[in-house]
Amino acid sequence: MRNAKGFTLIELLIVIAIIAILAAVLIPNLLNARKNANTVAAQSYVRNVATAVEAARNPTTGALPDLKDGNCTNFISNPPASVSKCEVKASANDSINFTVAASLTGARHTQITFDSATGQFSFQ
Repeated sequence: MRNAKGFTLIELLIVIAIIAILAAVLIPNLLNARKNANTVAAQSYVRNVATAVEAARNPTTGALPDLKDGNCTNFISNPPASVSKCEVKASANDSINFTVAASLTGARHTQITFDSATGQFSFQ
């Protein structure tokens, strides 16, 4: 009887098959988790911009600050990589309420909008 050390071809093929099955199950889940993380990061950024706009209100009249070009980076710099564009706009015929809309890339949704009148997010 031969006293060989090492693995047989069948044992190696079984291990490779198990690794392939695990990879097929885990990779889509990891990609999904990354998309969810990008969406949550963008939602947090939009919430921070909305909070900064609220903090910049005129304390006596409650009027919104000058929104200039509507760029979110006027209020909070360094958006996450998933935010490709972000705008702050005053609601039509309303000097109190505003919306913050962010376009996303690499996330589960393509756009997040925060409405200050309702305090809710909407996702597209």
